[in-house]
Amino acid sequence: MAVTNWDGKNPLDPALFKPGAISPEILGFNEMLAELTASLPKWWEMGAQAYRDLRAQGGGPFPIGPKSERARTLAIDGKGAHKVGLRVIAPDQPRGVYLHIHGGGMVLGAFDLQDQLLERIVQNTNLACASVEYRLAPENPYPAAWDDCESAAAWLVKNAEAEFGTNVIAIGGESAGATLSAATVLRMRDRHGYTGFRAANLLYGAYDSSMTPSQKLLGARALLIGTIEIQKFAEAYVREGTDRRNPDLSPLYADLTGLPPALFTIGTCDPLLDDSLFMYSRWIAAGNEGELAIYPGGEHAFNAFPLAMAAEANARCDAFLKRATS
Repeated sequence: MAVTNWDGKNPLDPALFKPGAISPEILGFNEMLAELTASLPKWWEMGAQAYRDLRAQGGGPFPIGPKSERARTLAIDGKGAHKVGLRVIAPDQPRGVYLHIHGGGMVLGAFDLQDQLLERIVQNTNLACASVEYRLAPENPYPAAWDDCESAAAWLVKNAEAEFGTNVIAIGGESAGATLSAATVLRMRDRHGYTGFRAANLLYGAYDSSMTPSQKLLGARALLIGTIEIQKFAEAYVREGTDRRNPDLSPLYADLTGLPPALFTIGTCDPLLDDSLFMYSRWIAAGNEGELAIYPGGEHAFNAFPLAMAAEANARCDAFLKRATS
């Protein structure tokens, strides 16, 4: 019998991976994206901070939406007297809290650049969203970002009831945010004895810093991030001599028992395709509940763009979070 998701569909239907499954909208979008990204500067050539500044001003391929008027920032204690910021957007009476971790290869991104994403989740799930301002590489390599996300999760477990009126907690993020979410779930289990996350919403994460086959094969022709980009990100956040298959760094190699229900979202043209396929399989094999949502022709971060397939993927993520936290 084929493995099925909660909706009864086979997550590994071979038809999803065939060229004919890609819609005309996605084909056209990918062509446009190829033209756009061909002329973009590389962050490692212009410098990480200069590239961050460019993105914060609206440069680069990702749309930057307006800031939320109801967002507020909390400063919590991190490790080594470091303060960790949490950007909070919450409804009046949240049913739970979604600990969000942004993407950017551990090098780019910021907790205040996706307010509209957080607003969407708040609107559709009635969860409060708390996005982590973790330290970025190369200025702060591993384990800085991991430590900050762990600190945020530990604080939330202790203070969610007092701060939000609920102890229902989910976690998730995009790209590097999914990587850090998986690592944080494992740290909370192993270091804090906490296994209470209701859900892990994991969108196109990188779960093997030593590189999966698709990171090299699909990455050779990918658009937003390819093999070179993946290598440059890893070189920035992994110190030379560090074991890249350390389970804390690459959660694909961890003991995955006792983890929450997870939704893995991935496009077939994303060089991190294998990461989600492999992680989903190991998640299920460890006895956890899991769903795999595959989107034909989806490049990395496809759901950040105004596409029908993006709306479908985001709606499924929101429905998953709402169902898991009910």
